[in-house]
Amino acid sequence: MRRNAANWMLLLVMCVSAVPARAQDTHDQTIIVDAHAAATPFPHFWEEMFGSGRAVLSMRESYRNDLRDVKSITGFQYVRFHAIFHDELGVYDEDKQGNAVYNFSYVDQIYDGLLNNGVRPFVELSFMPKKLASNPDALHNFWYKQNVSPPKDYAKWDAFMKAFVQHLVDRYGIDEVSQWYFEVWNEPNIDFWVGNPKQSTYFELYDHTALDVKSVNPRLRVGGPSTAQAAWIGDLIAHAVANNIPLDFVSSHIYGSEKATKVFGPDTKESISLEDMVWRGTQKMHDEILHSQRPNLPLIVSEFNVRSSNLKLLDSTYVGPALANTIRECDGLTAMMSFWTFSDVFEEQGPVKTPFHGGFGLMAAGGIPKPSYVSFELLHRLGQTRLANSADNILVTMDKQGHTVVALWNLVPVGTADGASKMVHLHLQNFKLLQRASVLRVDDQHSNALTAYVAMGSPRYPSQAQIKTMRDAGKLSPPEVHTIHNNTLDITIPPNGLDVITLR
Repeated sequence: MRRNAANWMLLLVMCVSAVPARAQDTHDQTIIVDAHAAATPFPHFWEEMFGSGRAVLSMRESYRNDLRDVKSITGFQYVRFHAIFHDELGVYDEDKQGNAVYNFSYVDQIYDGLLNNGVRPFVELSFMPKKLASNPDALHNFWYKQNVSPPKDYAKWDAFMKAFVQHLVDRYGIDEVSQWYFEVWNEPNIDFWVGNPKQSTYFELYDHTALDVKSVNPRLRVGGPSTAQAAWIGDLIAHAVANNIPLDFVSSHIYGSEKATKVFGPDTKESISLEDMVWRGTQKMHDEILHSQRPNLPLIVSEFNVRSSNLKLLDSTYVGPALANTIRECDGLTAMMSFWTFSDVFEEQGPVKTPFHGGFGLMAAGGIPKPSYVSFELLHRLGQTRLANSADNILVTMDKQGHTVVALWNLVPVGTADGASKMVHLHLQNFKLLQRASVLRVDDQHSNALTAYVAMGSPRYPSQAQIKTMRDAGKLSPPEVHTIHNNTLDITIPPNGLDVITLR
């Protein structure tokens, strides 16, 4: 979650060029789709949870509108955000004698709002209230200036954690709260934690907090280390086992634009592409758990995205095929992956300055669905059973109605020239009586609010009429009907296009 402040003047130029001219040639590809291929369960691990900015934002109507929209297309179950203990929520204070004073009124409004919309909290226990901080001046450089120091007094921290968790159980009941997750801190291996040395001081925080949570009720789930760059997984497991510390799940973060040396160590000689880094980092975490003393611990990738210094990617159609490719690669490696984020109601670098600014969210400011939103909508249609296929740009699934649902994409690697369209010939084997296919698309010409935004001149402050135009343009385009000839379906996919095809 290392965010670089945007250069807004440059970003405006980037947005204008977000729909580049495309090469005219077309590449051909033939893929065999076999209805009798080996079948495996295919849980929708990529859409169970989403990230969002910080806790206080969830009380805004714009945030809740975006949450409802994303819930409607994915059915997601959990949301994770930072800073439930930030001073702006008034959770922790001390009187003149130094006695702790708690106030959970805003916490209640936040969690009530999630639950009323059918989403449970994935509770990130962060950051440090200033009056409980060992260093009140240890403020992170995010716009909302959260405190990232250890507690000044672990007895006070323990009492605070127990009171906080007990309050949640009292308000919502243990049957409900036992379905939540409690994650200790956020990215303590980088600048979100100033304890020194980082790992040992974080483990001290983890030990206290995990024991505090479990002391309220052993049914509650607690985990960590919530690190950046897939770090400390094996170390935390070994520490928890050696010291008999509760650990119900392991969590960490991985972004496409991480440097290989940060994830795999300074001596690595590998050069890993933006398109493969999320998979490689997730595989590393999965393997560390598998070879640990707790090989069955669930792995939760509690932040991921295709994030890059090339900010226009996040608003563009690139996210869809990159996401589909990550799903293909990470299937079977993780219990849940949390896309960062579902909404651009988000203020790490301050208030949003224009709708398409390279934000992490699926929804641009004003409730405008980005191509990434439609990509999640399409991929939600995939079935719950996966059929084996060796091609690297396809997912073949079977839904509960027995229909074959195929995701097909044309991912152009970052750093490549504009790319070319791809003619894909799907040879359908062991299917009966197939005549037509229904095709849904997201690309530069389908289901794309960014194309509409650029066409209207990329206004910094669009009018209400312009916002409606973009919302309409960002809706899922109507399905196309394609005829199947001699058990072959021919599909042309433009660069960075994503298609979902239903064979009935």
